[in-house]
Amino acid sequence: MIYNQWYGVFPGRKLKINTMISLKRLGLELVLFRTKSGKLGCVTDRCSHRGAALSAGKLKGDCLQCPFHGLEFDHVGRCKLIPANGKASLEDLSRFNVQSYTVREYQDMIYLWYGEDDKISDKLPFFEEYLNDSYVYSEIEDSWNSHYSRCIENQLDVVHLPFVHHNTIGRGNRTLVNGPKVIFDNGVIITSANNDLDEGQTPKAAVDCEIKETFLAFKFPNLWINHISPKIKVVIFFAPVDEENTVIYIRFYNKITGVKVVNRFISFLGMYGNRLIERQDKRVVITQKPKASEYKSAENLIMGDGPIITYRRIRNELKEENIKE
Repeated sequence: MIYNQWYGVFPGRKLKINTMISLKRLGLELVLFRTKSGKLGCVTDRCSHRGAALSAGKLKGDCLQCPFHGLEFDHVGRCKLIPANGKASLEDLSRFNVQSYTVREYQDMIYLWYGEDDKISDKLPFFEEYLNDSYVYSEIEDSWNSHYSRCIENQLDVVHLPFVHHNTIGRGNRTLVNGPKVIFDNGVIITSANNDLDEGQTPKAAVDCEIKETFLAFKFPNLWINHISPKIKVVIFFAPVDEENTVIYIRFYNKITGVKVVNRFISFLGMYGNRLIERQDKRVVITQKPKASEYKSAENLIMGDGPIITYRRIRNELKEENIKE
């Protein structure tokens, strides 16, 4: 994983007031919770007293209560009460604090800061430049037995379209890959497919290609968008679970009509199209070995892999710039 980054990890709408959820993200066993007063918290799923899973406990007011001996922790992991010692105890409870992680909610997604506290950025990754309140969306999620880097690369891969998606978005047998042109600007990778029928011609070089209106964009560390049309977009958050698993959240955004209730129905239908295409991708990507991709690897890449090469290079640079101490 890239250190010192905001990762979209869980949909905000699925975490109701006064509820909690156990989840694994970035190799960390976590409890994500929203207190009775609406405070958002994220702590390690292990009590500092005797190691019980806090996710097996309950929310009590604005605290998370351990199921074993009742210790209570607030939304930033501070121990507020040890029942066995009594409410009148003057003991310093700070040694019982549990590891907490900074989380923020934006665009109905909960982001987790994976990094050093003094390097936290106020800017959360999203595509505000392409999406606004005029859009509505539907969302599906799925778990892939694959490293998040492989899942991301699949969505930057224009070569696989006529093979993996031969009867959906890759119809037409356009196996010849021109370019593709790839731009990296302000932390965003942008590319678009420019495939043709193979009639014996030589593929165009990337410099001779252009970025089309139906382009793909990726923001580090784990956010992707597909511009299907000026009024339809697909967004994916690739939430890393560990070194071999990823949960993906796919959103179908649209503003096809001027009536949001109609657009919501369209998004509902679009959700099923997303599911079909996603399953086509998943069937192949989960077979890739090694599970994670790297900038330097034994894979023999081709010209059409330009977007993937760019992704690997930038990811490698970010990893080297943000080495975890």
